[in-house]
Amino acid sequence: MIKGILFDLDGTLINTNMLIINSFKYVFKENLDLIVEDNEIVQYFGEPLAYTMAKYTKDRIEELVQKYVEYSLSIHDEYTESFKGVEEGLIILREKGYKLAIVTSKRRTTALRGLRLFDLEKYFEVIVSPEDTEKHKPEGEPVLKACELLNLKPEEVVMVGDSHNDILCGKNAGSKTCLVKYTALPLEKLLEHKPDYVIDSVEEILNII
Repeated sequence: MIKGILFDLDGTLINTNMLIINSFKYVFKENLDLIVEDNEIVQYFGEPLAYTMAKYTKDRIEELVQKYVEYSLSIHDEYTESFKGVEEGLIILREKGYKLAIVTSKRRTTALRGLRLFDLEKYFEVIVSPEDTEKHKPEGEPVLKACELLNLKPEEVVMVGDSHNDILCGKNAGSKTCLVKYTALPLEKLLEHKPDYVIDSVEEILNII
């Protein structure tokens, strides 16, 4: 029986696709003199910044992570949008008694800024960010940490996200998984990871569980 819903943040609850793409492109160009295409960047959606930076540099990872965070914050509100049906879906799930949590690869301070921009923080009992676990998506530890904090078993929750990292994180933890169709990633590729559910909007979650 499902008792809790765990949500990825970026690309699932708030639309930060262009924020992420523009931030990466700026940091790579200004610091590594690299021009990286959008379709390359979207492949990294859902993983911690340090993982992505390590693909391009070995000795400047923390420096580039910090520069990304600083630049991203400077354009955050301008490039962050809401998704239709998100708050309506969260309200329904809370009214039905489900425990809700955020499981994100975004650092806590930046995650809170995104949630507060649309007044969504109040719907969640728990926020799990990279500061809370040793291993990160696609490993199962972030979902297991959220379950521990919610006092639920992995099989009692659904991990909802927009990337392969979210699906794999849920599967590796032994949870059900749910993919949102409005992902910026190629849907066909994501479906190869066999999420348990696929939805058009957060409002649909109640129907599947």
